[in-house]
Amino acid sequence: MDLVIVESPAKAKTINKYLGSNYKVLASYGHVRDLPSKDGSVLPDDDFAMTWEADAKSKKRLSEIATAVKESDRIILATDPDREGEAISWHVLQVLKNKRVLKDKPVERVVFNAITKESILEAMKHPREIDTPLVDAYLARRALDYLVGFTLSPVLWRKLPGARSAGRVQSVSLRLVCQREEEIERFIPQEYWSVLADLQTAAGADLQARIVAVDGNKLARLDITNETQASDIKKLVEQANLSIRSVEAKPVKRNPFAPFTTSTLQQEASRKLGFAAARTMQVAQKLYEGITLGGETTGLITYMRTDGVEITPEAIGPIRSTIESEFGKNYVPDKPRVYTTKAKNAQEAHEAIRPTDVARHPKQMAQYLDEEQLKLYTLIWRRTMASQMASAQMERTTIEIAAKDGLRSADLRATGTVVRFDGFLALYTESKDDDEDEESKRLPPVSQGEALKQKEITATQHHTEPPPRYTEATLIKRMEELGIGRPSTYTATLSVLRDRGYVVLDKKRLIPDSKGRLVTGFLSNFFERYVQYDFTADLEEKLDRISSGELQWKDVLREFWIEFSSHVDGTKELRVSQVLDTLNEVLAAYAFPPKEEGVDPRKCPSCETGQLSLKTSRYGAFVGCSNYPECGFTRQLNADGNGQDQNGADSGPKVLGTDPETNLEVSLRTGRFGPYVQLGEDKKPPRSSIPKGWELDSIDLERALKLLSLPRDVGPHPEDEKMIQAGLGRYGPFVLHAGTYANLPSVEDIFTVGLNHAVSLLAEKRAKGGGRGAAQVLKELGEHPDGGAIAVKSGRYGPYVNHGKINATLPKDIAPESVTLEQALEMIAAKAGASPKKKAAAKKPATKKPAAKKAASKKAPAKKTAAKKKPAAKAAPEGTEET
Repeated sequence: MDLVIVESPAKAKTINKYLGSNYKVLASYGHVRDLPSKDGSVLPDDDFAMTWEADAKSKKRLSEIATAVKESDRIILATDPDREGEAISWHVLQVLKNKRVLKDKPVERVVFNAITKESILEAMKHPREIDTPLVDAYLARRALDYLVGFTLSPVLWRKLPGARSAGRVQSVSLRLVCQREEEIERFIPQEYWSVLADLQTAAGADLQARIVAVDGNKLARLDITNETQASDIKKLVEQANLSIRSVEAKPVKRNPFAPFTTSTLQQEASRKLGFAAARTMQVAQKLYEGITLGGETTGLITYMRTDGVEITPEAIGPIRSTIESEFGKNYVPDKPRVYTTKAKNAQEAHEAIRPTDVARHPKQMAQYLDEEQLKLYTLIWRRTMASQMASAQMERTTIEIAAKDGLRSADLRATGTVVRFDGFLALYTESKDDDEDEESKRLPPVSQGEALKQKEITATQHHTEPPPRYTEATLIKRMEELGIGRPSTYTATLSVLRDRGYVVLDKKRLIPDSKGRLVTGFLSNFFERYVQYDFTADLEEKLDRISSGELQWKDVLREFWIEFSSHVDGTKELRVSQVLDTLNEVLAAYAFPPKEEGVDPRKCPSCETGQLSLKTSRYGAFVGCSNYPECGFTRQLNADGNGQDQNGADSGPKVLGTDPETNLEVSLRTGRFGPYVQLGEDKKPPRSSIPKGWELDSIDLERALKLLSLPRDVGPHPEDEKMIQAGLGRYGPFVLHAGTYANLPSVEDIFTVGLNHAVSLLAEKRAKGGGRGAAQVLKELGEHPDGGAIAVKSGRYGPYVNHGKINATLPKDIAPESVTLEQALEMIAAKAGASPKKKAAAKKPATKKPAAKKAASKKAPAKKTAAKKKPAAKAAPEGTEET
């Protein structure tokens, strides 16, 4: 029997059906190992040695695979056909080698671009070895992302408290968003006017023309700058005699667009369907893995992570045949269209995203697909078909009109395009923004010298608009243009920016948050080289050259690390005050917006003598007065000059969607203690407060379900196998184990903190002593006969036995580890029996008052200590922005 290993359980089930009983197909469930989120996972001083770690679930699956290998004759690695798929196969192979289960059994690598029976059986006929250069490129990328994250992020924590992390591609993408926001803030609207003439031909047809020249001087779009100038031109045209100077018609050919790549699919799905990039990839994954047709699971599209625009020759014939049957012979070009890409690495040698069989018309697939799947499949089907259709034939007509009034003259122009043959436009247009251009604007027939009648001349005021904020689609397009990132990383990068609170999504537009502005300002001024677009693109090109075998991956790492680590070392003497002084200047327009003329925007509005400046805390940056502590004025960094938050919120319930597990509605609401999310409408429905720093506009169904799922199990503690949990409490995000709480620096860490990091935070907290919540459990004794656990715990004044709300101090002559359940029950019973006496004693007058004061005096220091509690250790950067 042969063992086939894929990533997805859905793929495993389908492929097993295709291959038959002589094969066993198992899933790795994605990546089986990763670099632990802790220092030392990549060691530059040890020739960039990398430590890989599998989580508990992956270990179990790897054990199952290893067991199956022992019973198999041949191992076939059939993971996805890209860099990530190659890496998963490599990881699985390394684990099997380490377990010494392979022996002399042959190991082969096969790839297929579509989950269809024909594609898979054909792939099995052409096995190969693992592509070492492609794996090397993966290792280099992974090491780079880790080294940047785990080297740069601690610098941020020390020099810019409250900042989350930095990343090789993440920080450059954030800079794009921040620079666009700065352009918008600096933008000064410019007034301009347009003069349009509604005319009528001798035959009575309507014609509209615009002014293009006055008295022999050409006028560009912005050249008419005021109403006086516009009125003068309008009067000139109104008094002039108008006639046709020339008519020119030129044939124009418009070619179809290339088939979809990952980025163009994300862009078009955003524009046409309103899908976020992550949603597009989720739906595409389902289409790729397939649906049941005729009792057999069949993939509907080819692999969806690609930079290639080519279509395999065997697919061209069916596409051309379908075009002919759907539209006619004249819609089929003489020769198949061939598209090429500038892509250089092996990942990008794949073909474009296309239907596995164009005969599966979207109308036929409607009964098998949900609404989103059908929309995306239809988009891919149309784009693929259109890419092989005939060009659109158009005629572009330009009519030049002369206006004369005595010694003065003006020129007007009317343009229009007539579609003579629609070609591919019969099926597909690029985007909604282009739809207007595609509409035929037919001009009436006119002849040279023909006089025109005036209907109305209008002068209209306009103002120039600032550049638009990026959407996910336009940011991905810009990243692709600059050579930043790769198809498999775009959605992950955007998710990181949102999850860490660096950007917020408002009406599909990406707006940088104050955290993002601060981080970008810091990196751009103190690590400028590493957030430059050309530097990042150059590094991506080197990674491509590694994958093609032109460069050695460790040589690239050494070259990068020598300069990068030296630069980081040079910031050790940098003081926080220097950083803030620089950011005060760099972010002046944002942090201290201009006020009425003559008023210093940095003048403290409270004491009127101090200067406003950026300040930092463990929770982030804010604006404060230089006269602190005498003047306590502060305001949020993202607030206006009056200290009012710029984001308003509707107090009414807002339905975010339906929980897929319970089918209950998830809603966003506002209560007396602030905004929260709620599941269902029961008497006591599950609720979760919106964490501080999360914008209400950013709360979608996904984030709401994350909050409602808390607390989250991180993993069993290695010392006692008790579960560590991450959650959100009254004092912020935390990890909890056996009664010990350790703070997390941000809410996002609740969902990402790993086991190693959580154990480290808890150990640091215990080493410092104290901590809110229950004390550490020293020994679990069992269940009380009346119900509830009994345990020996460590308290401030020594060990004690606990049951519910009853605590019995342990005698000094009894060691905590030697306490038995019977002894504990006696102590608890004695303590419970003494409680009524103590309550009665507490009610007696005068004589007990000193004791009460003494008890109060003992509690006071504890409160004071809690108030001085040190901040928790900073979270280690995930270092996984690209996987």
